[in-house]
Amino acid sequence: MTTAHYHGRLRRPGVRRRVSAAFTAGVVAVAAALLAPQPATADTPWLDVSQDRYASFAVPAAYVQEKLGAVSQVVVEGNFGPSASWAEFGLTRRGDVWSGVLGALAPGLYQYQVTADDTKSIKDPTNSTSVASNPLLSTFLVAGDSARWLADAPAGTGGKIDTLTYRTRNAQRSALVWTPPGYAAKGPKGYPVLLLRSGAGAAATDWFDLGRSKQILDNLSAARAISPMVVVISDADASDDKELTDLRKAVADTYRVLRDQAHQAIAGVADGGTQALRAALAKPGQFGYVGSFSGTSAPTIDRKHATATNRGVKLLRLYTGNVTDPAYNPTYRLMKALDRADVRFEFDGVKPDGGANWTTWQENLVDFLPRLFRHVSDHRPSPGHQKLRREFTPPPAGTTPTPFVSEGGFVTFETTTEFTDAQHVTVWANIAPGGSWLRVPMTRDGDRWRATVGPLKPWFYYYRLIVDRVAVKDTSNPTSVTSEPMWSTFFLPGPGARLLSDVPAGRGGTVESMTYPSSVAGQDRTALVWTPPGYDRGRAQPYPVLYLQHGSGQSYTDWVEMGRAKQILDHQFLDGDLTPMVVVMGNGNSSNFNRELLENIVPTARARYHISSDPSQQALAGLSMGGGQALGVLKAYPGEFAYVAALSAGFGNGAGVDVEAINSGTKMLRLYVGDQTDFVHPSFMASLTTLDTLGIRYEFDGVTPGPHGWDVWQKNLIDLAPRLFKR
Repeated sequence: MTTAHYHGRLRRPGVRRRVSAAFTAGVVAVAAALLAPQPATADTPWLDVSQDRYASFAVPAAYVQEKLGAVSQVVVEGNFGPSASWAEFGLTRRGDVWSGVLGALAPGLYQYQVTADDTKSIKDPTNSTSVASNPLLSTFLVAGDSARWLADAPAGTGGKIDTLTYRTRNAQRSALVWTPPGYAAKGPKGYPVLLLRSGAGAAATDWFDLGRSKQILDNLSAARAISPMVVVISDADASDDKELTDLRKAVADTYRVLRDQAHQAIAGVADGGTQALRAALAKPGQFGYVGSFSGTSAPTIDRKHATATNRGVKLLRLYTGNVTDPAYNPTYRLMKALDRADVRFEFDGVKPDGGANWTTWQENLVDFLPRLFRHVSDHRPSPGHQKLRREFTPPPAGTTPTPFVSEGGFVTFETTTEFTDAQHVTVWANIAPGGSWLRVPMTRDGDRWRATVGPLKPWFYYYRLIVDRVAVKDTSNPTSVTSEPMWSTFFLPGPGARLLSDVPAGRGGTVESMTYPSSVAGQDRTALVWTPPGYDRGRAQPYPVLYLQHGSGQSYTDWVEMGRAKQILDHQFLDGDLTPMVVVMGNGNSSNFNRELLENIVPTARARYHISSDPSQQALAGLSMGGGQALGVLKAYPGEFAYVAALSAGFGNGAGVDVEAINSGTKMLRLYVGDQTDFVHPSFMASLTTLDTLGIRYEFDGVTPGPHGWDVWQKNLIDLAPRLFKR
């Protein structure tokens, strides 16, 4: 919880931005840029955002090599992580492009850059947007109701942006000024003023490029949700009160504004929020409205100023993000101090899914602006925001096992001390929308690296560390994955993940190893077999059986270790949703799966377990490669398994397929696939046309949100298992 975390959300470590030196040029440029977007410098866009909010990246490998040289990995860095935190989305080299699909993204403004081998970054030349303070960044807006204030207002309805130049301490500085629609330099009545401050690590131009303040002001003004006002946006040293005084004088001398305290407001982000607080608490009488957006520290509160502050300040409103916001603990301490000093204030509540970034501060601004220079009856926190009951303190360094799970779904990852000399460490996990994979940068903390991520929804997670581009196991986490030695796992309990949790001890089914000689592999192989609670070898009727297959690069252990098959089957059996059955999870890594299944796995399972050989009591399902194997068996031996399911696998062509035999011998052919982030999605959707053309009956209820990964396949098993062996 240091300011280093705050800086990391605004720029990459090691990229130095001389904000003050570049500011004057930046403010002049940004006003023009708001009205005249730059033309793209390449014909084919690197980024395409679909109407259903999926971002598809395609970066030409030749361009990367031309600009950066030979590279081993390419990522898109942006505010894609939980709480809109900075994260890396890895691209895959496919032919002559590095590509990947991320989504579905929540509505909002996203910023990104392309980075290779951790340290070499370039701007997307096909995106005409720009960020004045950081020439490597581009932005894109994902539309939606929750981001409606961020959209451009209709042409001709918005306010005007000017540049104000002023002198302070014998130096010339600049500020950006928004004047409302209809503003005229002369008139009978002045306008109230809001001073909007940036913070350390941010530039005033960021309020436009990343904060979308012009769009917010234009839209709120058009909706008559705010009082007409002049808004002055500036970048300054948060401790320089003389600069603030000189700026206020320049504004009053240049614009038709009111000068009394009741018509003056100040707000800011991070250090700028701290300056706003000091103006209200240390020198009461200057501003009638004060807002602190993620203020990183608090001025000393003198009780003798409380009366003057309460008399002159009509609104003192505090904002903070969740525990990933460095302002979280300072805000808690500030509120306690204000209470002790009897200073009146309002708290907007903790934004549960927001950190210290522009996504949070945009919402803060939308909440704050309508409260200025007018009577407001609602002083409550924003809807969905939470109370701030205590400070957030992660466990001490060296506490094991990791990761540490905190209240509200926040997870703190920590390395051992063996990476002290590393340059770039990330935690790679299935934490993106739908369960896609993101890499979250970790911050050096003494001789370790740490990152707090969240909020994560209740679910099953897996991750590995990436240290200077090398995959590393978190040795502090005792969990393991047989087929992925670098992976570790953790589980976040909650109502949405109940079926993935362990059932009470002694109430679930049993998982046993079944070793068998493989005539295909020429050696002994192993399968895992789940039998339901109360499994009875001597019952009159044999149990139906599901043969459940893994994917490429996996093995027979994955459905238990990663798919949570035991937990899912245990819960569904105890809930009464599952027909009592035996589930055999075999090794599908075979040169001839049909023979491996029918000559080795099935005969051994029938010999050792009380299962049926009746096709109507047999099911075959698999994911990815295993789904293709299941469909291959269906084509070659129609009617052998009455229930067949393929997860993230296409049917392929229809050459030689006996459609009549498949339809007459198959009670259910059920198909599943992830969304656009699942790389088999295009071929899968094409295969549906093949099935329709052939006339093969199948079931498909639509895509499962998520990628080619376990988040999708777990949900598929949850849907599939209760459908088996029922009329």
